[in-house]
Amino acid sequence: MKSVYFLFACFLYLISCVGNKQESVELSIPEQNIDFAAKQLEILNQNVGDTTYNPRTIEDSGILHLIPSKDWTSGFYPGALWYMYEFTQDSTWLKEAIKYTMNVEQEKYNNKTHDMGFKINCSFGNGYRLTGQEEYRNVLIQSAKVLSTRFNESVGCIRSWDHHQHLWQYPVIIDNMMNLELLFLATELTGDSSFYHIAVSHADTTIKHHFRPDYGTYHVLDYDTITGKVLSKVTHQGYAAESTWSRGQAWALYGYTMCYRETGKERYLEQAVKIADFIINHPAMPEDCVPYWDFDAPQIPDEPRDVSAAAIMSSAFFDLSKLMNEANVEIPKDSLSNEYRTIAETILTNLSQNYRNEVGEHAGFLLDHSVGSKPHDSEVDVPIIYADYYFLEANKKYMESKP
Repeated sequence: MKSVYFLFACFLYLISCVGNKQESVELSIPEQNIDFAAKQLEILNQNVGDTTYNPRTIEDSGILHLIPSKDWTSGFYPGALWYMYEFTQDSTWLKEAIKYTMNVEQEKYNNKTHDMGFKINCSFGNGYRLTGQEEYRNVLIQSAKVLSTRFNESVGCIRSWDHHQHLWQYPVIIDNMMNLELLFLATELTGDSSFYHIAVSHADTTIKHHFRPDYGTYHVLDYDTITGKVLSKVTHQGYAAESTWSRGQAWALYGYTMCYRETGKERYLEQAVKIADFIINHPAMPEDCVPYWDFDAPQIPDEPRDVSAAAIMSSAFFDLSKLMNEANVEIPKDSLSNEYRTIAETILTNLSQNYRNEVGEHAGFLLDHSVGSKPHDSEVDVPIIYADYYFLEANKKYMESKP
């Protein structure tokens, strides 16, 4: 696979060399985005500077907001740099990816968070995938061990948060589906199936309780630690307890698509299809398929879009299209595969044409108009690093899926 991206880098170089003979060469959407990302991330890298902190967003004043490794978003910037190295095979990106990945290493011992997948798999996971470094492998395994300590067998899930203990006994958020990939990887790396069983238990329990009849998601479920009974279903970042927070729905789509890929269990594919149906056919989904921050936000269409949710959805739909095409199931898989491919491309094209920053804008972030937490008036309509990460990932999957 590295050779594919090396050839692509050579292709871009040759295009630049023939500029005198041909006034313009029309690049594909991913080619345009990678060329743009190289320029923009170089600016972001310069703005970050020599620090042990990684970038997350920009403040209202326009100042770059840097975060320590304990922040749940700390793994996305190194992950983006690993993608740039994969695209170009340029040793400059490799050097920077290594540097900012190591900023996160100490998190392998942090047992106070469920966000190991976001922090460690996006950084060290991509690093290990591309380099095979034994040191990265060890970090991944250690992190999976720590994440496993947050599993409660009576509940059947990994605990998400330790905060707000006056409100919740054992909170589990839909976001937590994204951290299961690290556990599947740990079983692959070690042969220890305990990681796998925890991930499957969490995914199965989430199917039982985290979805409404229309397959919209609840954000936060609170469980009784003794009986495993659901005590409440609420939200923390969505509009209301019974509304569907867009990024949460994106996490669910991505999470169950990934679970099917890792296990081959058809119930996860079926769940992903139902989640996808909710997204595609929801009356509040805009024509450009970049959702409002909550599918049930009260002032639609005068509500902020969430580009981060769209980028996650695009990446997930590319995977779901591929997996559906390969699946041995008794459903109209060809038409669904094509539908998922179409929406993945539609989202990616619209993000590229209408939501990208100009080169030099917003400290070097790639995309604008994401929403962190509207109820807390936090990071509303701003660039956020995880939107950039999944945007690059979607471009990668687009390139890999082309005939």
